[in-house]
Amino acid sequence: MIVALEEAKRKLTELKDVVEELGRQLRIDEAKAARQELERETMVDTFWLDAEKSSKTLKEIKQLADTVESYEDLSQRLVDAYTLCEMAIEENDESSVEEVVSETEYISELAEKKRVEVLLCGPYDKNNAIVSFHPGAGGTEAQDWASMLYRLYTRWAEKHGFNVKLVDWLDGDEAGLKSATIMVEGPNAYGYLKSENGVHRLVRISPFDSSGRRHTSFSSVEVMPEFEDDAEIELRDEDLEITAHRSSGAGGQHINKTDSAIRIVHKPTGIVVGCQTERSQLQNKETALKMLKAKLMEIKIREKLDRIEDIQGNKANIEWGSQIRSYVFMPYTLVKDTRTGYEDGNVDAVMDGEIDGFINAYLKQQSAVGEENA
Repeated sequence: MIVALEEAKRKLTELKDVVEELGRQLRIDEAKAARQELERETMVDTFWLDAEKSSKTLKEIKQLADTVESYEDLSQRLVDAYTLCEMAIEENDESSVEEVVSETEYISELAEKKRVEVLLCGPYDKNNAIVSFHPGAGGTEAQDWASMLYRLYTRWAEKHGFNVKLVDWLDGDEAGLKSATIMVEGPNAYGYLKSENGVHRLVRISPFDSSGRRHTSFSSVEVMPEFEDDAEIELRDEDLEITAHRSSGAGGQHINKTDSAIRIVHKPTGIVVGCQTERSQLQNKETALKMLKAKLMEIKIREKLDRIEDIQGNKANIEWGSQIRSYVFMPYTLVKDTRTGYEDGNVDAVMDGEIDGFINAYLKQQSAVGEENA
């Protein structure tokens, strides 16, 4: 038992250095100072006159407060665990072994989570994420695969405390979906989910094939940040084809079954967006326009274009050779990321939203690439 305590003490000692480095990377002292400065701004009489600015300031204060408080909680837990461990060793207290070991493991996991958060330093990583699902060629099989991915990311988001809002859904011919879009709301939603943008490949015995043959299907997951300031994106009425239609959706209870659903085609690029979950046609139109602006802004930034008018709307095919990840159900079970090499043999857990390993591997890889290019 004492051996277990000594091992825990060694791990806690190592974690001290890790947590101190995290404090430097998170710039905790700077975050505290910035929070105090912003809080002083809220005391000014004219602060509430600009609703948009005040709302943005309050949101920033909360983000800074969450960063500082979560780090201080981690630091204090580490101090308490180390103290308890030392006392248990000195007093040869076997009854404390389980608590010390359990707390050490928890602190280690928490520190690793914080280390990943440090990697979320992109300009839009803290934003909400707009996630769209599109089946590739293959009819019902591909449409079913797209709906499986929809479930996967919905489960992942809910497990991590994000709010998931269904924005648009178009039923598949026999099963699954032809297209769907969700909004994942919460701190760093885009930072985590940006790793999932791309084509996903499925290999399984198709439940829609009476001969029981193995099928390969493809579906794309498109991930964009929700831009808080899209003022620089101006849409011309003549470039938009706006149509209203009756809503249709997953489970019925999520969708307002009226003619209030809106679909917008951006003629210059061919980009199509839709929304059918708001209460009115006007609200659906506003949300759809916001999504369109997000798509145009994301493409502009990704392709390093000077003007929105330069966007051509080119898009990679959803097919073999373009996938970022393969999900194999038969003849063996394996999920493997083609970019990082990270793999997981528990395909059922992955399909239930357990994809943190893939996300973390991608973020660490991108961080390493960034350091090499610096």
